[in-house]
Amino acid sequence: MEQKNIETKYNKLIIALSVIIPLAVAGLFGVNLRKLGYDVEPLSFLPPIYATINGFTAVLLIAAVVAIKNKKRTLHERLMKLAIACSVAFLVMYVAYHMTSDSTKFGGEGAIKYVYFFILITHIVLSIIIIPLVLITYVKALTQQFDKHKKIAKITFPIWLYVAVTGVIVYLMISPYYVH
Repeated sequence: MEQKNIETKYNKLIIALSVIIPLAVAGLFGVNLRKLGYDVEPLSFLPPIYATINGFTAVLLIAAVVAIKNKKRTLHERLMKLAIACSVAFLVMYVAYHMTSDSTKFGGEGAIKYVYFFILITHIVLSIIIIPLVLITYVKALTQQFDKHKKIAKITFPIWLYVAVTGVIVYLMISPYYVH
C-alpha cells in the first residue's frame, strides 16, 4: 500500500508540473519587462548559451543510454540528473531572454522558411509533451520500478533527444536574424 501512496503523490505532482510549466512559459513568454517600463538590459547573450545547453543535453542523453547499456547504472543516473538540470537551466534562460528582449523574426524565404517552421513547431509541441514523459520516467526509476522505467524510457529518450537537437537547429537557423 505504501508504494501506491507514493505513486499517487508523484502522479499528482507530475500532472501539476506538466500543466503549470507550459502555462507559465507561455504566460511569461508574452511578458516583456522593458515594454512594461522596467529598466532592464536585454539578455541578448543568452541564446547561444541555451542552445549550447540543448546540445550538451543531447550528448548527455546519448551518454546515459550508452552507460546503462554497459550496465553502469550509477553513471547513467548521474548523467540523467545532469540532463534534467540542463533542461531546467535552458528553460530558465529561455524565459529570461524572452522577458527582456524583443522576439526575433525568421528572415529566411522559400522552402527554408517551411523547414524552419516545421522544425520549430514540432520542437515546441514535443517540448510540452516531454515534460510528463521525463517526470514519469524519472519517478519509475526513483521508485525502483525498473521494468516500467525501461519501457517508458524507450519512448521518452527519442522525443527528448529530438527536442534537444532541434533546439540547437532552431537557434542555428534563426541566429543570423538576431538584432544585437
